[in-house]
Order: sequence, then structure tokens, then C-alpha cells
Amino acid sequence: MKQRVYIETTIVSYLTAKPSRELILRAHQDVTREWWSEKRELYDLFTSQLVLDEASDGDAEAAADRLALLAGMSQVPVTPSAMDLAEELLNQGLLPTKAATDAAHLALAVLHNMDILLTWNCRHLANAAILGRIGDYVRSRTYRMPIVCTPDELAGDVGEHGA
Repeated sequence: MKQRVYIETTIVSYLTAKPSRELILRAHQDVTREWWSEKRELYDLFTSQLVLDEASDGDAEAAADRLALLAGMSQVPVTPSAMDLAEELLNQGLLPTKAATDAAHLALAVLHNMDILLTWNCRHLANAAILGRIGDYVRSRTYRMPIVCTPDELAGDVGEHGA
């Protein structure tokens, strides 16, 4: 059975952005494109209306490119219970108020039983300094915490990791 992966907005943004002149950002774009072309078929990919809303912002041509990548991807519903969990993450001080959408992405991944939340948001999501506390809180609510990681962390040999 394939692992279920919630695709957060930064993934399609990195996929469609013009190659960066910044070395690290360019490397992140490259590994994202490589994962997308070579590994995504190994997973069941999901997104949400929140991602579609974020992806539709900004330059119309870039937005169209992002939305094209998301077209046909399964969507998890944005439920009141997910928004309640997101609010709890903010109220508990696990994420800052300005990260409300990030909390919502995480809550959606949790409540829809995603195995992985794939993101390049290393400030609020793929951040080892805060994920331990968030995971403890999520598990205390009797939910299962998904793995939150970047494409470079998911780029290994899938069969080797038991997926």
C-alpha cells in the first residue's frame, strides 16, 4: 500500500519557479523537481483547498502553472475539526499566530491520516526544533503525527525504507 502524502504549497511553488540564482534555493528546486519526476508515483498524493487557494495567489501565469500541477490530485476536505486542531496548535503556542495556515496544513494532514506532509516550509513545519513538541501534543490528542519532511529527505530509495 502506498504512503499517503499531503502536498503543501511550497512544493508546487518550487516546482514551477524560475531557477533561483541562490545556490541553496536552486538545489532545493532541483531536488524537488527530481522527486516529482522520479518518485511521486510511488505515493498517493493529496492536497486541500487551502493549497489551491495559496497556489492561485500572485502572478497569474505562475499561479496557472502551480494549479496545473495540482489538477486532478485528490483533495482532503477542510473540516471544522481540522480547523479546531489548527487553532489549538496556535493557542498552545506550538506555532505562532502568523503561521495559522501552516497550522491548518498540519491539522489537515493529521486528521486525514496522512503518512507524510511534504513541504519546504522549514520555519514552521519541517523544523526539528518545534516538531517534537507538536508531535507530543498531537499524540496526546490520540492522533497519529505524520512525518513532516522536505523532498530531499524523501528522495531515498523507497523500497529501502519500507514504503
